[in-house]
Parts: sequence; structure tokens; C-alpha cells
Amino acid sequence: MSTQETIYNQHQENTEWLSKLNFYSDEVKIMTGRLEEIASKNNAQDVLAQVEHFQNQLIIQKNNIDEIRHSVKQDENKLESEINKNPVAVDHRSTEYHETEKDLVESFENNFNSLREEFKDFSAKWM
Repeated sequence: MSTQETIYNQHQENTEWLSKLNFYSDEVKIMTGRLEEIASKNNAQDVLAQVEHFQNQLIIQKNNIDEIRHSVKQDENKLESEINKNPVAVDHRSTEYHETEKDLVESFENNFNSLREEFKDFSAKWM
């Protein structure tokens, strides 16, 4: 069963999601910088193994951000196309809800928050 939602509300959600993704992208850069600092100060094998683990995770998260951003922008293009087909009463018209994008963003946030907590514990121990 497909759910309907106004184009305006979906556009607002897309805008919010893109803003969140930009924030997470900045956070990945900050975490990468901290990781480089930890690696430069600690050369123990177990620490370097953890550094590599987090490097890989941050690369994966950066790729996830890029893929989700692309999906949200594609959804935004779809909404724009709907508007161009019939620009009358756009703020009241509904279209199929973008459940896939919502699920992608929510799953990403849950995963990233877990990684952030794990990284916070690691960096507190080694900085």
C-alpha cells in the first residue's frame, strides 16, 4: 500500500535530509583528522589495527553519504518533475511518499551514531 504525502512536505524532508548529510560529511572529516592524530602519536600494533578499522568505516560512511545524497536528489528531481507537469496548487498536491529515502536516512543515522560512540570511546583512550 503506497502512502501519499504533499509535494511540499516531501521537499521539506529532502532539504532537511540533505542538510543532515552535509553535517555527517563534515563529521567524517573531523573524525578522520582525529584518527590521523591518534595514528601519529601511537604506533602500537593494536592501536594501528583499530585506526585501520576506523579508517575503513569512515570510507564506508562517506560512500553511504554520497549514495544517500544521490538518492535524495533523485527524489527531489522527481518532485520537480511533478510540479512541472502541473504547477497549479502545488502546495496542496500529493504524490507517493518517498519511503525508501526515509529508510536510507534513518538507517544511516543509526549506524553512524553507533560508529560515533565507538570512535569516541577509542579516541578518548588514545588521544
